[in-house]
Amino acid sequence: MGRVGILNKKRGAAAAAVFMAAALLGAMPVYAAETTEAGVDMSTSYPGITVRAGETVSFPLDFLSLDGEGYDVALSAESLPENWTGYFRGGESQITKVHVGAETEGTADDTGSDTDFSLTVPADAEDGVYTVELSADAGAGNVDTLELEVTVSEEQAGESNFTSEYPQQQGAAGTAFSFDTTLVNNRGTNQSYSLSAEAPQGWQVTFTPSGETNAVASLSVDAGASQGITVAVTPPENVEKGDYEIPVTAVSSDDTLQTTLTVTITGTYGLTVSTPDQLLSFDAYENEESTVTLSITNTGNVDLTNVNLSSSAPTGWEVSFSESAIDTLEAGATREVTAYVTPGENAMTGDYVTTITATNAETTASADFRVSVKTSTVWGAAAVAIIVVLVCILGVIFKKYGRR
Repeated sequence: MGRVGILNKKRGAAAAAVFMAAALLGAMPVYAAETTEAGVDMSTSYPGITVRAGETVSFPLDFLSLDGEGYDVALSAESLPENWTGYFRGGESQITKVHVGAETEGTADDTGSDTDFSLTVPADAEDGVYTVELSADAGAGNVDTLELEVTVSEEQAGESNFTSEYPQQQGAAGTAFSFDTTLVNNRGTNQSYSLSAEAPQGWQVTFTPSGETNAVASLSVDAGASQGITVAVTPPENVEKGDYEIPVTAVSSDDTLQTTLTVTITGTYGLTVSTPDQLLSFDAYENEESTVTLSITNTGNVDLTNVNLSSSAPTGWEVSFSESAIDTLEAGATREVTAYVTPGENAMTGDYVTTITATNAETTASADFRVSVKTSTVWGAAAVAIIVVLVCILGVIFKKYGRR
């Protein structure tokens, strides 16, 4: 073989070697230098909500450092529907920036967890779906956007509400009423509600959270949660018979919730037991019947039925009435009834107490009478006669035998 042939053979082998090396390199993966995304991520748990025209809603915002670095993030609303207004809020202040602290990559930063975007929908907004775009600028071209979808609907599903299980109750004057109510927060954020009532003058209304003992004027309800509230209603003592409506209201920054409680006063019930001259004492004699006139008065504003009379007297005494039951005693009316009191046959001279009671299903009253038991005039006259006889006998004896 000549030199030219040998040279060509070597060149062919070299070319084959280069080709094989290239093929092997092409089959192997090629790694570039690792890169890390910089900036922050802005998000909210509920980017789509339904509201009614005229409402103000809040979107809680969360921020995440994508590279573990700290950023002062500029906040802005890039796009709002016409006549809609909104601002960023941190705590109780309106803000334009939020600091996202340096955290381990991939973990949420708590610094921005109390940041909200407050959005007000105009009262004349038509039903439909609207888009709001928010921007978080971490600088150096690191900008994240968040799109919010707001559906305006007159009939908002899952509205917050304030209800009572039994909103209508009735009772007599002096009754304290208790209503079990439930306050439901169907908002996407916690709500602080102020509680109030429009009660008639002289009425008292208090609000006590279920399971607690102290009355409150306001309370907080978590998003999507409910709170039981006992509403205590106390009418004044002199309240007139009739129906009374008491609107109670729970107001937050986003809601005005109301329920109406109704109290029916069936009337004022009252009785007194006395005598026409208001004297509660009389004389009596052992084993002799004495009479006393009673005045039974209906002091309420409702007719009383089935008023029964009873007594409590010393042992061995007897007490009865000209009528022991009054079928109907009209409001403000007085009925006179005679009581017959007979002290026991062994009653000693002195003062005793006898109690007369009038009662029906709604009310009761009683009076204590002082009964002075005295010696019978018959026995007194007999004693005088015996004494006179004895004196006469003694006079005769002295006259007959005294001179001897």
